[in-house]
Amino acid sequence: MMSYDRITQAVLRRPVELGQYASGDYPQALVDHGLVCSMSRRANCWDNAVAESFFATVKVELVHDARWATRAAARTALFEYIEIFYNGQRRHSALGYLSPRAFERDGLQQRPAA
Repeated sequence: MMSYDRITQAVLRRPVELGQYASGDYPQALVDHGLVCSMSRRANCWDNAVAESFFATVKVELVHDARWATRAAARTALFEYIEIFYNGQRRHSALGYLSPRAFERDGLQQRPAA
């Protein structure tokens, strides 16, 4: 069994409690243990809100209460959800209520010829 002291991989750690962001002890504790905080400075948008929003959507629209017999079945369902439904049919308010595929297609058609 490997000791935690011997782990050398980089770890990304985000504070759980909001108050921890402002703590002087918290960043030092991370440094002492070789960890990197995922908090950026003011005006640096390094957070993963887009990814978190996507995964929340997947959980609500596909995963919640779903049961798959095998991992292969789960992979197939996820692939079909993303490639067929999410990118091809699901309308996104941030894209003018177009699917990502339609938004990309329309953007490419409107681009001036080079």
